[in-house]
Amino acid sequence: MKNLLALLLLSFITLADDKGHESLMATLYVQESAEYKAHIRTTFKTAEATIPFLLKQKEISASVDQMNGEKNFFDKPPAIILDVDETVFNNSAYQARLIVNNTNYPDGWIEWVKEEKATFLPGALSYMKTAKELGVEIFFVTNRLHELEPATRNNLVKEGFDLSDDIDQILTRYEKPSWDRNKTSRIALIAENYRIIQIIGDNLGDFIDGQQNKKSSNFRKSIVEQTDSFWGFVWFMIANPTYGDWEGSVIDFNYEQSENDQIKKKLNALDLKNE
Repeated sequence: MKNLLALLLLSFITLADDKGHESLMATLYVQESAEYKAHIRTTFKTAEATIPFLLKQKEISASVDQMNGEKNFFDKPPAIILDVDETVFNNSAYQARLIVNNTNYPDGWIEWVKEEKATFLPGALSYMKTAKELGVEIFFVTNRLHELEPATRNNLVKEGFDLSDDIDQILTRYEKPSWDRNKTSRIALIAENYRIIQIIGDNLGDFIDGQQNKKSSNFRKSIVEQTDSFWGFVWFMIANPTYGDWEGSVIDFNYEQSENDQIKKKLNALDLKNE
């Protein structure tokens, strides 16, 4: 029954997919729904309201390594780690271009970033300004390539966030040879000198070891359950329906297979019984 449903839906989607039908609803949800805007505001406001408490509770860290092993972080200055894309920046206009032009990432991505036209998600600037006023250092750990750091910096400033001239607050992919998509080493570097009080991102790999992130949907969901005490307290997830490793986990992280094969795997992953 499940396979029959998949075949029927596949026949429809293949005919209707001329302009990225698969991502159309996700992009429209981000751009047009009041519900998405409310979700983002709720997330940032909750995180913002938690900062004063975390500043007083010096035995608490958002770093798993600090909580599990290191015991000398209590007196380190506080810091927050933020992902950039779909966490601080809204790039839905880029997603819309992919749909209209019937292309896929990374087509046009570098050009989009260099336009410096990404806008802040609702509540992000207030959150960052409050943290800064309370003496919390903010670091952006992003998988944007290092060549895009100047444009990223300019975009942040244009949107109203002033960066420090004294420290590197933007840690990009391949800024150092070992800094690949796994953010673990960059988070560890920040933890050497700071007590990390919060992390905000849109992908599980923004919070945990990237190798653990690149596994099955069930494994990734089990990680969320195991780290329950972190969520809504020191870890805050921004929902991103347009892309992410959640999609990769459904298609076995095989982006080289045909779009139809990817769709088949997605349809086969549908749960018809809430099990």
